[in-house]
Amino acid sequence: MTKLFDESAKGVYVIAVTPFTDGGALDLASTDRMVDFYLEAGASGLTILGILGEAPKLTAQESRTFVKRVLDRVAGRVPVVVGASAAGFAPMRELASDVMDMGASGVMVAPAPTLRTDEQIVAYFDTVTATFGDRCPWVLQDHPTSTGVQMSTSVVLRIMKNSATCVMLKHEDSPGLAKLSAIRAQATKVKSGGCRY
Repeated sequence: MTKLFDESAKGVYVIAVTPFTDGGALDLASTDRMVDFYLEAGASGLTILGILGEAPKLTAQESRTFVKRVLDRVAGRVPVVVGASAAGFAPMRELASDVMDMGASGVMVAPAPTLRTDEQIVAYFDTVTATFGDRCPWVLQDHPTSTGVQMSTSVVLRIMKNSATCVMLKHEDSPGLAKLSAIRAQATKVKSGGCRY
């Protein structure tokens, strides 16, 4: 049985690319070699279908094919977190449900690029939590360069407080050390056990 992603996760989680052939199809043979390389190098876990993984360029079926291939190759040796960001909550729920059934340890979600106010951002992630339910741990991805969404320290803390299943923050704001330090300092006051960063 797959161990679900939680606050105890530590080490190096590689942000993996999605290999393509010259013709633009998934390169599954290269996917196997990539997974083998990361595991041999000592990766603690893998994160796939993120921004670097070019998830928006894949069809829904290609996404599932790629996830299945990675999970089959990993064979439970390390946790795999799958990017589940989508234009709507229905495709997000479908993908998250499918990958969790396949053996993923959790999913990762970035804010929709249309969000502007703090209240919109918090409400969006409240809906993410409700969409996934209590069997799907998720990572909050803070990458304003790609999303155009600025999440303040107080917003990140509110999202964590509202969601027992938000177990990790993937902090990619730049410069961001002051923000991350403030979040870490406040996290134990917000959530028992604390979200990891």
